Amino acid sequence: MANRVRAGTYRDTEEGYRAFDPFPVPDIDDIVLDREMLIALSNASISIGKLEGISGSVPEPDLFVMMYLKKEAVLSSQIEGTQASLMDVLEYEGRALDPNEMADLPEVLNHISAMRRGVERIGSGEPLDLGLIRDLHRTMMRGGRGGDLSPGEFRTVQNWIGPKDGPLNDAVYVPPPPDAIKGALEDLESYIGRGNAAPPLIKAALSHVWFESIHPFLDGNGRVGRLLITLILHKDGVLSRPLLYLSHYFKRNRSAYYDRLQAVRDGDDIEGWLGFFLKGVSAVSVESHAKILQITVLRDRCRKNVMDGLGQSSAAGMRVLDALLHRPVINVNYVMEVTGLTYPSANKLTGDLMGLDILSEVTGNKRNRVFEFKEYMDILER
Repeated sequence: MANRVRAGTYRDTEEGYRAFDPFPVPDIDDIVLDREMLIALSNASISIGKLEGISGSVPEPDLFVMMYLKKEAVLSSQIEGTQASLMDVLEYEGRALDPNEMADLPEVLNHISAMRRGVERIGSGEPLDLGLIRDLHRTMMRGGRGGDLSPGEFRTVQNWIGPKDGPLNDAVYVPPPPDAIKGALEDLESYIGRGNAAPPLIKAALSHVWFESIHPFLDGNGRVGRLLITLILHKDGVLSRPLLYLSHYFKRNRSAYYDRLQAVRDGDDIEGWLGFFLKGVSAVSVESHAKILQITVLRDRCRKNVMDGLGQSSAAGMRVLDALLHRPVINVNYVMEVTGLTYPSANKLTGDLMGLDILSEVTGNKRNRVFEFKEYMDILER
C-alpha cells in the first residue's frame, strides 16, 4: 500500500470553517490486511456463516427475521437518543400501548417499516442505489423526529455533529459542504454496486463509515447508515436473512464506535475501524446463534407442556403459542382472534397458559389485562 491518505482531507471553506472532503472508497489493495486483520476477517466470516447455517435449519425462520428487525430498529434508534424499548413496540403490536402515549415510539415503528421495505426490495433484486437510500430515509423519517427536515432529500445546506444547538465552530465533525455531496455519493453508490469491490464484510464496514462521513441528510444519517450494513450483507449473499443486528454492539460500545468513525477522518485509521467492526460481527453473530438455539429449545419445551397439560384445549393452546412467537405481548381479545374462541373460553385458556408459566400478566389490572411470554422476552432483551 502506498503511503498516502486514503479516507479524505479537510479543506477550508469560503464561509471560514473546515469541512471533511472524502476521497472515493479505497480498493482492497489499499487496505492493510495483516495477520491480525486476516484472523479477524476469518473469525467474523466463520461466525456469520454459522449464523446463516442455523437460520436455514430452524422451522419458521421468518419468525426470527421479524424479531431481529424489530430489535435492530429499537437499538439503532436508541443510539440516537430515543427511549422506546422492544417491549414498547411489542405492547403496541399487542394493542396494549397507544403510540401517542410515547413520543419516541412512532420513530421506531417507522424504522421497522424502513428496514422491512429495504430487505424486501433488495430480496426482489432491486439495486442498492441512491434512489433506494432516499426512499428508505423518507420512510424512516415520516412523521417522526426530523420529519420536517426534508425526508428523502439530500441536504442543500451545511450540517455538523456537535453540541445540541451549538455553533458550527464548536462542531466535533463537519461533513462535506452541499456542493460536494453529489460526487461523493455517486462514488459510494458505484463502490456498493461493484460485485468484487472487496469481501462483503469489508465492503459493508467501509460503506458505513463513508456514508456517515458524507452525512447526506439533515437528520437520520446514523440509522440509515446502520441499515446500509444489513442491506449490503443481504444483497451480497452473506446473509439470506437479515439476522445480524450490529446496533447491539455499537450501542454497547458507543464511545468506541464514534471514536473509530472519527479516527478514519482525522487519522486515516481505516484498519482500526475494520478491526472494531469485524470484532462486532463475530460477537453479535455468536450471540444471535445462541439466542436462536435458546428460542428453539424454549419453543419445543412449551409445545410439550401445552400438549401434556391442556388436554382438549391443547390445539387452541398450540395456536396461541405459535402466535406468541410472533407477538409475545397480547391480550385476551388477541387470543380470541387467534383461536376463534368466545371471550370466556379465551380468558380461561389465557389463565391455563399462565398456569403453565408460559404467560405472565404485566399490568396488575383486573380489566384490560396484558400478558407477555416472559421467557421469550428475556431471551430477546439480553
